[in-house]
Amino acid sequence: MQVTTSTTTVPDLHDSVQSLTGVGPRLAERLARLGINQIVDLLMHLPLRYQDRTQITPITALQVGLEAVIEGEILRVDVVHKRRTMLLCQLGDHSGAIVLRFFHFSAAQREHLTPGTRLRCFSEVRMGATSLEMIHPEYHILSEDEPPPFAECLTPIYPTTEGLRQPSLRRLIEQALHSLHHQPLSDPLPEALRQPLGLPDINATLHLLHRPPPEYAALLAQRQHPAQHRLIFEELLAHQLSLRELRQRIRRNPALALNTDGPLRQQFLAALPFELTAAQQRVCAEIASDLRQPRPMLRLIQGDVGSGKTVVATLAALHALESAGQAVLMAPTELLAEQHYRTLSQWLQPLGVHLLWLSGRTKGSARTAALDALRSGQAQMIIGTHALFQDDVEFHDLVLVIVDEQHRFGVHQRLALREKGRRGAYCPHQLIMTATPIPRTLAMSVYADLDTSIIDELPPGRTPVTTVVISESRRDQVIERIRLACGSGRQAYWVCPLIEESTQLEAQAAEDTATRLSELLPELRIGLVHGRLKAAEKEAVMAAFKSSELALLVATTVIEVGVDVPNASLMIIENAERLGLAQLHQLRGRVGRGSANSFCVLLYRPPLSQVAYARLEAVRATTDGFAIARRDLELRGPGEVLGTRQTGLMQFRIADPVRDGELIEPIRQTADTLLADYPHAVEAIIARWIGQGQTYGDV
Repeated sequence: MQVTTSTTTVPDLHDSVQSLTGVGPRLAERLARLGINQIVDLLMHLPLRYQDRTQITPITALQVGLEAVIEGEILRVDVVHKRRTMLLCQLGDHSGAIVLRFFHFSAAQREHLTPGTRLRCFSEVRMGATSLEMIHPEYHILSEDEPPPFAECLTPIYPTTEGLRQPSLRRLIEQALHSLHHQPLSDPLPEALRQPLGLPDINATLHLLHRPPPEYAALLAQRQHPAQHRLIFEELLAHQLSLRELRQRIRRNPALALNTDGPLRQQFLAALPFELTAAQQRVCAEIASDLRQPRPMLRLIQGDVGSGKTVVATLAALHALESAGQAVLMAPTELLAEQHYRTLSQWLQPLGVHLLWLSGRTKGSARTAALDALRSGQAQMIIGTHALFQDDVEFHDLVLVIVDEQHRFGVHQRLALREKGRRGAYCPHQLIMTATPIPRTLAMSVYADLDTSIIDELPPGRTPVTTVVISESRRDQVIERIRLACGSGRQAYWVCPLIEESTQLEAQAAEDTATRLSELLPELRIGLVHGRLKAAEKEAVMAAFKSSELALLVATTVIEVGVDVPNASLMIIENAERLGLAQLHQLRGRVGRGSANSFCVLLYRPPLSQVAYARLEAVRATTDGFAIARRDLELRGPGEVLGTRQTGLMQFRIADPVRDGELIEPIRQTADTLLADYPHAVEAIIARWIGQGQTYGDV
């Protein structure tokens, strides 16, 4: 509905952006790339940061890195012909002088920028060869009659896209604010909830964030202004409510209540050469309790590297098998899926369980036979990769879906696998596993739709791994260490980030490394494994290493998860500075699986960046996966840690679940109150922040 003022007609906030002055189809298309389709979307397009153009800074008060407005008179102009032709203007005020440097300049600029001309400039201050500089500053030529006015507010800098400049965005948002002034938004957060939390009204919040007074510059830069606090709270609340709704929606579907007291589990436990830890037993009991219910289990298992998640997952699968259903275990890489298949074959084939392996490399008659076994129900326990959710894969009666390292799958892939298990209204149970520990506050905000179990105890016999950080200049000492370890009957890994030489990344190639190490350590049998080997070749090398036929295994990061060789006690990670914290921790977890003292050597190429140093130091300082996960979140943020660039789950605009973790508990309480007392507000909050994105959580 449009509002007519005394002079103009104001478009409705829910009208298309094309109802704004200056917006045609081409500009509308660019705005749509930013998720801006309606006028109200412009109001929710929040500034990344602010510039202060409200006052003049004396030239002597300038500091490197500061963005500032200066005024002065051009004292000197030079055109310098070096590798690039440059226009240099020396600008002076009562306090000092600065150089304005233009790499690209027109004849008109050369004509107007002359000694004696007064300018007002804005730019970032940099250090030049001999003095402070501004490079390509924005400038106005000042006339004595009427100098340009100063900005009244801080100048917002918005996220943008190709072909859309900041001034254009600001003009459009000014029009949206004009509409907001005449048509205030109804606030989905009731005042009774806002007031105790000190959260301002939504209309005042949006006006302030788009046109903030200069006195709030420091608070806004630190994300501590109440207006920012309001939107951070609301965005985290939207995700919490969305996940709660998804959980309720999935739970409304029935699922098969599984038999949890059959003989298969007892036979399996009796055959194991070890006892379950107390933590494993507790998590198994939680899973069994879920599976006895006639609604889908939605459970996340967190467990550090080597904590025994595979045994717990196998016991869960046996519940499905004893209920005459099928269970599937999906892993992100062929190597991990193969490892699961070998392990589960050793455990379950003696019990008469029919296992099936399916990957993208399963071809021809073998694939046809596998698909027939799936459809008929002959295959009970299915292990594989993303090939499991291809269109021609049909299950007979899939009642349990187990996803390992879930954050490495795209959300649509997991959804597709779950849908394959749907029979009419019935949904399969879901068990998600991750060896990337997630701090409690983050798990509460990101996985509010899942019950969480934590295996917080390592099996007896696991030895702590000592980690050292060494420059590659000491490579000879590292090679000597391998000679000693393997000479005493132990085995070692040497991990390289790349398969082939890359001058761009300057990383050591696994193939070249294997050749060099064979020359330097002729007495050792050395194997090589990487992602481009055929499955049979890869399996043969891994089997030879596991049986101790090979002393040293040179590999890429394909061995990051799922490889279990208790006799391996030394891990060398080359170019360790190039790998993420979670990856380094996973790789280190390949050793320390036996009784011998184990070591991990992080070999780096100097100089180290500050972030790379922090990563290596974090791995050296602790073997606690949760402590490493917390540090990883601090360094990288939740989006990258949880793979959300792939899944689309956590695209936060202003909130940061790590920084804002203390809000999670009041947000959960607010969510409870909204769902109970203000259900009409729930959809409005979800729609404002997430829109259609909430469908992604339905997995």
